[in-house]
Amino acid sequence: MPSDHLSQTFSALADPTRRAILASLTTGEKTVSDLAHPFDMSMPAITKHLKVLERARLIERGREAQYRPCRLHPEPLKDIDTWIGQYRKFWEASFDRLEDYLQELQAGKKKGDNP
Repeated sequence: MPSDHLSQTFSALADPTRRAILASLTTGEKTVSDLAHPFDMSMPAITKHLKVLERARLIERGREAQYRPCRLHPEPLKDIDTWIGQYRKFWEASFDRLEDYLQELQAGKKKGDNP
């Protein structure tokens, strides 16, 4: 598993089962059994997915007697948003330049039109 937090987060999010588990946790705390219910896989397989999410700091697991609640820990997602934000600025600036260029082309085309 990669050592830096951003790599761990992306690695954890690379799996569709783990993304579905995170989506399920957006509605609130759930047990491991609740999280496993929609998937056609063994409890040990679900537990492995939960461990990956926990190592990436995307979930927190508690212990209350035999009850093992899981809850979303969204802070690592903020780190991804910050990282992606750099590229968002680049693309927005690129699209703005493209829009300006297309407007210049259209304005030039209209000037060259014959009445």
